[in-house]
Amino acid sequence: MFTRHFAYWPKRVPRTLTVPRTPIHDNLAVSARRYPDKTAIYYYGREISYRELHADVEALAGYLQQELGVKRGDRVALYMQNSPQFVVAYYAILRADAVVIPLNPMLTAHELPFYFEDSGARVAIVGQELVARVMPLLDAGAIDRAVVARYRDALPEQPPHPVPDVVAEPAQPLDHAALVPWSQAIGARLSARPSEATADDLAVIPYTSGTTGVPKGCMHTHATVQANIVCAVVWNGVTPDGVVLATLPFFHVTGMEHSMNAPIYGGNTFVILTRWNRETAAELIEKLRVTHWTNIATMVVDFLANPRIESYDLSSLMVVGGGGAALPKAVGERLKALTGLDYVEGYGLSETIAQTHTNPPDRAKLQCAGVPLFDVDARILDPESLAELGPGEEGEIVVSGPQVFLGYWNRPEENEKAFIELDGRRFFRTGDLGRYDEEGYFFIVDRIKRMINASGFKVWPTEVENILYKHPAVEQACVVGVPDLRRGETVKAFIVLKRDHVGAVTAEDIIAWAHEQMAAYKCPREIEFVDSLPMSGSGKILWRVLLEEERKKRQVASP
Repeated sequence: MFTRHFAYWPKRVPRTLTVPRTPIHDNLAVSARRYPDKTAIYYYGREISYRELHADVEALAGYLQQELGVKRGDRVALYMQNSPQFVVAYYAILRADAVVIPLNPMLTAHELPFYFEDSGARVAIVGQELVARVMPLLDAGAIDRAVVARYRDALPEQPPHPVPDVVAEPAQPLDHAALVPWSQAIGARLSARPSEATADDLAVIPYTSGTTGVPKGCMHTHATVQANIVCAVVWNGVTPDGVVLATLPFFHVTGMEHSMNAPIYGGNTFVILTRWNRETAAELIEKLRVTHWTNIATMVVDFLANPRIESYDLSSLMVVGGGGAALPKAVGERLKALTGLDYVEGYGLSETIAQTHTNPPDRAKLQCAGVPLFDVDARILDPESLAELGPGEEGEIVVSGPQVFLGYWNRPEENEKAFIELDGRRFFRTGDLGRYDEEGYFFIVDRIKRMINASGFKVWPTEVENILYKHPAVEQACVVGVPDLRRGETVKAFIVLKRDHVGAVTAEDIIAWAHEQMAAYKCPREIEFVDSLPMSGSGKILWRVLLEEERKKRQVASP
C-alpha cells in the first residue's frame, strides 16, 4: 500500500471511508426527507426544492417502468445538456433499477448509432434540441421510445439572469409516435415499483472520450459511484449549507460526481448553468454565496480573463478546483491573488468515475494531481517491464481503489490488458505517464501515447504548454508532434492569443521567447495562431483532432 503521503494528510479527515451499501437514488430520497423544503436546484432564478425534485424522479421512474417497459438492468440513454431535467432523468433511471448511459450532447447523428448499438439502450431521454439527431434511430427501429425534455419549462417566468438560446427555445412539435413529451411522462404521476437495486448492480456506463481509439463503456456499480460521491463530500468539507456551482457537464464523470451527485448526497443547493458564461458564473457566485466550484482549466482561464472580474465579490468561495488538464501555473497564481485560494487539482478517469487523487485543500501544489485518496493504492511502474519505480522516476500510473470500474462493457480482450495484479490487489493501468515526489504527491507528465519523439529526444506537450502559458500574449495553447523529415517529429503549437495582443505578436516573437524558457529540442518550431481550439463536451482541449488535421494537411501537401 502506498503510504508516503500520509504524513501530509489533511487534519480531521480520516484515511479510510466506509461507503454506504445503498443505491445512489437512495441519497436523493434521504435528502428529500431531511430537507424537503430546501432548494436543491437553482436554475436561472428558478428554485426547485428537494421535495419537488424527488416527486418528479418518482413520477418519471414510474413512467419508465409502466409505460416504456424499462426493467432492472436495462440501459437507458441520457442525451441532454445540464438542466433540472437531466438531474430528474438520471435519478429516475436509477430509481427504475436501470442503468444510465450518459451521452455527450455534442455527439452528432452520425456518431450516435455506435453508442446505442454498443450499450443496447432501447429507450432514450433527450433534450428537445437534440431530437433531430435521434430521429434516424427511431425511424430505423434502433430505439423504441424517447422522452423529450424542453429546458425552458424549468425556467421562472422572468429569469433574472441571461438565458442561453438553447434554454429559451420555444416548444417544437413532436410529430412522431415514438416521442413522448416530458410533461406527459411526469404528468402521468405513475408510481414506481419498490427498488430492488443493490450496491453491486450496474448504475452508470460512461463512455471514454475516444481520444485513444474507439469509445469504451466503463461499467460502474452503485458502490463504485457512491465511493467517489462520499469522497468528494468529505474531502472538500461540504456541509449541508454549502452551495455548489455546476458548470461542468453532467454527462462527464467529474461534473456528474462533484456538481450533481455529491450535492444531492450532502443536501446542498447546486446552481446549474446549461452553457458556460463567465459573467453569469461570477454573478451567481456573488449573489448565491457559492462555496464550492469544480471546473476545468479552460473555464478558469476564461473566468479570470474577464476584465470585470475584480468587481465581483468572490469571498464566499471555499474550494475551487478541478481536473482534466493541469492549470497553468500563471493562472493558478492569478486565482490565488484574486481569491486567496489555491487551485485544488485532482486526477481521475472515466474508469474511476472521477477522482483517485486530489490535492489537500490546505496544502495544494500547483500543476499536481495530488495524493491518493481514501483507500486508494497508486503506484508508478515501468510501462514495459512493470517494475515498480521510486520517487522522481517517470512511469505509468496504476491505481486500485473502491471507485475503480468493473471493466469495459463487452470488451473482454480490452479488460485483460487493462488490469494487472500487484501484492494480491487488482490495479487498473491508466495509460498516463506520471511520477511522485518525496512527499507522495503525484504529477501527471502526459498520456503515454502523446509523447513527441524529436530527434530521439522525448518532448512532453503538457510541459511545453505550461511554459507557453507564461507568455503574456497567450490565452490558450495546444502542442502536438508533427512529421518532420529530418527530426522524425517536430513540435508545433496552436495558440489562441489574448484579444489585446492579436496582430501585435508574431509567431517568430513567441518562438524566440520560448528559446529563452526551455531546452532547444522542446521549443516549438512551428506556431499557428487560431481563433479557438477544439474542445470536448467536458472542456478538454482535443489535441488529437489537431494532430489528425495536421497530418491530413501534410499528406495532401506532400508530392
